[in-house]
Amino acid sequence: MNLPASRSLFLHFAITLIDTAQMRILIVEDEHRMAELLRKGLYEHGYTVMTACDGETGLQMATAHELDSIVLDIGLPKMNGYQLIQALRAGGCRTPVLMLTARDTEDEIIRGLDLGADDYLTKPFSFPELVARLQSITRNHREMGDGRIKAGDLVLDPARRLVTRADESVELTRLEYQLLLCLVRAAGQCVPRQALMECVWGADSTVGPTALDVLVNALRAKLDAPFRKKLIGTVRGSGYFFKRVADAGKAAR
Repeated sequence: MNLPASRSLFLHFAITLIDTAQMRILIVEDEHRMAELLRKGLYEHGYTVMTACDGETGLQMATAHELDSIVLDIGLPKMNGYQLIQALRAGGCRTPVLMLTARDTEDEIIRGLDLGADDYLTKPFSFPELVARLQSITRNHREMGDGRIKAGDLVLDPARRLVTRADESVELTRLEYQLLLCLVRAAGQCVPRQALMECVWGADSTVGPTALDVLVNALRAKLDAPFRKKLIGTVRGSGYFFKRVADAGKAAR
């Protein structure tokens, strides 16, 4: 069935929303023009962007903020990119790191990857490729090696449709699980009501908005009610969102 143009545009928006999920990016780049180019370009793609102009500041920001990924230059003042990656990994920070540098010799690339970088791009680069690589390393980080998805104390196993929170099993129906999966994959971003209904029941479903509210309440009763920290938030008149780990302890909206 061919969807109306407006419907197709909405579906495209919903898919883009869930893919980017308002990722928080830290750019560590000492060249002002390049840093501004990256900041502006990623902002226009819907990302929240922070910048640091030297390695020491970058390390401080990377450890002080919850980030989805880091774009890291190698030739930095005060602390170079290799030292920054090494310090992050030694301190237990597993935030994905994309090296972005003019250095393209094999030995230097291997050194960065061995120290814990997740991927690399050499300058000059294609901006669409940069965005694609950031999405890839972030997605790989969110999904554990065995295919499970971890968000704080919550773990989802898509292969077996199992959910645990704080190591306790949470029994969900098929629809409740599908709703949770849609929200988790867009963590930190409000997912419109219509996008959630299509995600759970399909684009051709005639289910009304009341059914979504009932389903959200049922999910909250199982996932949030037994715990102090609430994970599912509401944006009145718009939709619902899954709270990031750093925000989960705040009062429900």
